[in-house]
Amino acid sequence: MRKLTYYIATTLDGFIAGPDGSDPTGPSGFWPIPEDYIQHLVSEYPETLPVQARQALSVTAEGTHFDTVLEGRRSYEIGLAAGLTDAYPHLRHLVFSRTLTESPDPAVELVADDPVSTVRELKQQAGKDIWLLGGAELAGSLYAEIDTLILKVGPLTIGDGIPLFSHKAVFDPHNWTLQDHTVLKSGAVFLTYGRVSS
Repeated sequence: MRKLTYYIATTLDGFIAGPDGSDPTGPSGFWPIPEDYIQHLVSEYPETLPVQARQALSVTAEGTHFDTVLEGRRSYEIGLAAGLTDAYPHLRHLVFSRTLTESPDPAVELVADDPVSTVRELKQQAGKDIWLLGGAELAGSLYAEIDTLILKVGPLTIGDGIPLFSHKAVFDPHNWTLQDHTVLKSGAVFLTYGRVSS
């Protein structure tokens, strides 16, 4: 069965974006992007690079982890503001929204249904794993469905912002097993955790 993986960049203090929710890697963002960080993404997670980064870096690799990406409306609108109607044309792209009524791109699937039931259906289908891109509200609603966490921990703190999971997530403690880790010279750490079955 396919797994749902929350693959996300986070600060040391657990935030995925600043308080305004804007792209932390954008032109006015705060996220450090050193060369070894980029090279690790290219070699290990090429499918998670958005189309403009893939083009700039001449990345054509299909990737081995994911063939489907899920994101919430607010995360999707960051790409739209940058002129991208589909930042991941190399993946099946689902956007969860109850307010968008028409997809700005024919390849992007809008989903107004319950995210949990949708993910459970996706898990039963053939293919590679499913990448939960974010944001925090969608991650909060899918908290119980996440099988793997891959945290790209940056060597910085920001004090306040949008956490890994929205405050709407239900209090439901789970244990995780460290399955892999990579420490980069620039200070970023990639941590892969698998959910411990109860």
